Amino acid sequence: MHATALTGGFAEAPQDAARAFRAVMNVMARPGLIEMLTGAEPPAPMSLAAGTLALTLLDGNTPVHLAGALDCPDLRDWITFHTGAPFAGREHAAYAFGEWDDLLPLNGYPIGNPEYPDRGTTLVVEMPALETTGATLRGPGIKDTAALNLPDPAALQANAMQFPLGLDFFFTCGDRIAALPRSTKVEAA
Repeated sequence: MHATALTGGFAEAPQDAARAFRAVMNVMARPGLIEMLTGAEPPAPMSLAAGTLALTLLDGNTPVHLAGALDCPDLRDWITFHTGAPFAGREHAAYAFGEWDDLLPLNGYPIGNPEYPDRGTTLVVEMPALETTGATLRGPGIKDTAALNLPDPAALQANAMQFPLGLDFFFTCGDRIAALPRSTKVEAA
């Protein structure tokens, strides 16, 4: 285990985790909203927001998949030390972290089943930018419409058509986070 695995966790775990959890639930309840999410300092190339999300939602019973550049020894050690989460292939992951192209194809992840639709994977997509422009969002938690720069609106439209099954998404960039639950309708810009 690398020494970097021992650092970068929450300074005051109960308070930092509670603040982070509140921000995570807020963006999931209000698709298109962008919030700051800090508290963790993961090894590169994981963003602050994605690292804080990992410390907030992962535990020893939560299979996680790392894709692309994020699948590196420093991050594996860091996640293991701070969360105890087991690593899994995409077909068994509860959460998957990576850049959009590295997370594809989306049909390789669990989408839940009629009895347990909540068993679909949540993808945490590292983005080069996170802005409230681009695709139009409609649905629960959105008064009229919202907008978010999405990596592939067509793929996310297809995901929403599977509701109540499907994937949920968090988008992270630096210390910022937004979410797109499977219930949100996506219209291309």
